[in-house]
Amino acid sequence: MEKQCIYNEDKVCDNCGECRCDLDPEKICDNCMQCMIGENGWRAISISGIAFEENEAEEGSQE
Repeated sequence: MEKQCIYNEDKVCDNCGECRCDLDPEKICDNCMQCMIGENGWRAISISGIAFEENEAEEGSQE
């Protein structure tokens, strides 16, 4: 099975080298998932807020 491109889900990996490891920038990403899993088997993400885009036509408005 061919390896999927990390940045483009419609593309097969062609080893372009653009995908660098977040933990070691000298390493090309090999999908080891250590950046997501971490040394304890999980990672926590702190979210300070959520921003929503406003719709062009808001609900309840009339043209």
